[in-house]
Amino acid sequence: MTAIQRLKHWLRFFIMPGTDIFTRRRVKLENYWMRGPRQFLDAGCGNGWFSYRAWKSGATVTAVSNQQELIDKGAEFYNEFRGAPVDGLQFRLLNLYQLTDDNHCYDEVICYETLEHILGHETVCQQFFDCLNPGGVLHLCCPNSEHPRWASEDLDLQEQGGHVRYGYTEADYRALLEPIGFKIDTVEAVGGPALVTLQESVQMRVRKWLGEPGALMVSILAIPFIWFDKKRIEVPFSIYVRAVKESDSTSEARAVS
Repeated sequence: MTAIQRLKHWLRFFIMPGTDIFTRRRVKLENYWMRGPRQFLDAGCGNGWFSYRAWKSGATVTAVSNQQELIDKGAEFYNEFRGAPVDGLQFRLLNLYQLTDDNHCYDEVICYETLEHILGHETVCQQFFDCLNPGGVLHLCCPNSEHPRWASEDLDLQEQGGHVRYGYTEADYRALLEPIGFKIDTVEAVGGPALVTLQESVQMRVRKWLGEPGALMVSILAIPFIWFDKKRIEVPFSIYVRAVKESDSTSEARAVS
């Protein structure tokens, strides 16, 4: 790796997880993660930041995407530059429809801002359930379909990378996950009016004037608003749920009671 490449990587690491304010807000969702040694899947890993954070928390991580460019960048940045061993943090090209083909089991799965891009979400959520160990946890975060920001979008019904649906409400999550066998034990709003204004209005305008340095400045100024973003908001930007695949003994006990 050349000196110029290393400098670029250091700059990238400095601004991670990026200028997107809601990605920074989702860091708070790590409070619901497990800790220590465990098998962890990042389904739709994006720039790999949450995969890296999971590895730092003690997990053995498989980070998957259907975009080769993201896999290559993740491997170069986190494995080569940051020194994460491949047997601890592995980036793989994989379509979520084929998730269970390798028969690998996980204790924890995160899927952030990905499911709304997938037409066959029932199939993918069934795959999540099948690849989780009993007692395993699925973390989902997707746009709130009732937020006016999303209703103005044109849907991508050909599944070419855009949103195939406006998102999910809590009721939608329950209708999707509970028939499969998941039990939702946590629901959290992600993104109140202050964060929406900062990203959708302020940051958008500043980016036009000053480019990405300006967008970064706004995302840093947004940190106090991120940390005081309320967990319960009437119409949040996105909605997070934590869903558990109950162990057989827990399910049996529930049935008896």
